[in-house]
Amino acid sequence: MDLQKRISQWLNSPFDSETHSQVKQLLEDPVEAEDAFYKDLEFGTGGMRGVMGVGTNRINKYTLGKNTQGLSEYLLKEYSGEKISAVIAYDCRHQSQELAKVCADVFTANGIHCFLFSELRPTPELSFAVRYLNAHCGIVLTASHNPPEYNGYKVYGKDGGQLVPPHDETISQKIQNTPFESIKFDGNPELLQLIDHEIDIAYQQDVLNSALFDKSKNKLLKIIFTPIHGTSITALPQVLEQAGYDKVTVVQEQSQPNGDFPTVVSPNPEEQEALKMAVAMASEKEADIVIGTDPDADRFGLVVQDSNSEWYYLNGNQIMAVLTDFLLQKKATQGKLHPNCFIASTVVSTPLIQKIAIHHKVHYKNTLTGFKWIAKLIEDLPELKFIAGGEESFGYLVGDSVRDKDAISASLLACEIANEAKENGSSFFELLMECYKKYGAYKEHLISITKKGKTGVEYIAQQMENFRNNPPKSIGKSPVVVLEDYLKLTSYNFELNEEQALPYDPSNVLIFKLKDGSKIALRPSGTEPKIKYYFSVNQEFNSKLSWKKQEAMLQKRIDELTSEIMS
Repeated sequence: MDLQKRISQWLNSPFDSETHSQVKQLLEDPVEAEDAFYKDLEFGTGGMRGVMGVGTNRINKYTLGKNTQGLSEYLLKEYSGEKISAVIAYDCRHQSQELAKVCADVFTANGIHCFLFSELRPTPELSFAVRYLNAHCGIVLTASHNPPEYNGYKVYGKDGGQLVPPHDETISQKIQNTPFESIKFDGNPELLQLIDHEIDIAYQQDVLNSALFDKSKNKLLKIIFTPIHGTSITALPQVLEQAGYDKVTVVQEQSQPNGDFPTVVSPNPEEQEALKMAVAMASEKEADIVIGTDPDADRFGLVVQDSNSEWYYLNGNQIMAVLTDFLLQKKATQGKLHPNCFIASTVVSTPLIQKIAIHHKVHYKNTLTGFKWIAKLIEDLPELKFIAGGEESFGYLVGDSVRDKDAISASLLACEIANEAKENGSSFFELLMECYKKYGAYKEHLISITKKGKTGVEYIAQQMENFRNNPPKSIGKSPVVVLEDYLKLTSYNFELNEEQALPYDPSNVLIFKLKDGSKIALRPSGTEPKIKYYFSVNQEFNSKLSWKKQEAMLQKRIDELTSEIMS
């Protein structure tokens, strides 16, 4: 269907008069109109996300209604004869509550029992609820850390994990073939059940079971916490209190859920600016640790004091390394670490995690980007015991009751580590240094380039094709030893002149491994109009030099690589 036919369709039934008016207003800006209608929103690494507004390439009641209608028809066929149920949660985004009710009505109109959270809740609690309620699927309305104009739609399967092949492809095709006219918007209230406190209590207890190691009260650690206007305010303070942390200060200016995120440029704990207010309060209160979570509480940022008592912003790889090393040590001490245990990470994350697995003699599993692949591992490998998994983008999961990254349990684990270190006269930062001493000093860096609209999509595609078709022979004066192409599913070793197959589903990712041990990865974002460049460099840890000097040396190497790859 061409652009004009797409637009014309939205000026007629079944679209309501308000939608007609919005489309007519949109037509006054031809560029914006084209972007709103030139394609359908697609599922990416973190579900479906887009700008809110009218159009097939926007988040609105019709696009999400179509999704839910197609999903309903899939469930009715897949689980024919069963009493089918679904769970829905939503975050603080504009229209999230209203759109959640739209989706719930579509489910119940199709005869599917729907559990709907009465108020906003964290994404990991939705994942937990799917399994706790033995539901057939789950939906959460969220755009994670995207800008305020975005919203999104994540779908979870019966295992509590996000959709993966072949189910995602089948459901996507079903949605694509669902006409707007077939959406059943008139819900059946008898099939709608509001949920809240029972699930809260069960989820929070599960977090404590997974990540609490010291059950003493009145712990020493002084914590500054900011939910950055998001959903973690409904869970993390309660969990920390139950875990014995009574020195927790919440950043009040950022404590109320607000889809405008008025105190930050971006509600993304990966960015230092988002934690600036919390760090300032930490200095004032002489706190030990700063925790900030994104709006749907699946990612978290961590700021600690370094050896010079200066605030140090850890990146996702550093957080993951300390959490994983500590967790495996604790499991070993408890006699719960066995050869059939495994940890997991992603192909664009630090190689340090694999070294930690080797040291502790547990299995290491590498996945594509997106936590759904780690969840799939848990489901596909019942003979192995999942301990933890993480990714460089500030996501981490402890245990297997939740099947998505979980900022609540990860934050509790970080506090347990920092508190134990403080009691022993050490610190979270010193434990990071211990990791580097044992496994080597690593530094990673991410560059994201935003390219909006149709021309942006074309630019990103062209960049990937340029690197795929004309790969560099060396980068930063170091030869490229291995080129991994996850779209072609091939790994080519230039030194050995050998090609091997990659055991993954196809994904638009390129990874260059250099002779000096550096690694560079490229991929389009699955949730935003961005192309991402990941850099990882390493060297032996030098105990005679400060970390500041060693980090500067590693950064210099990253600068050399970035200047060449980005030129």
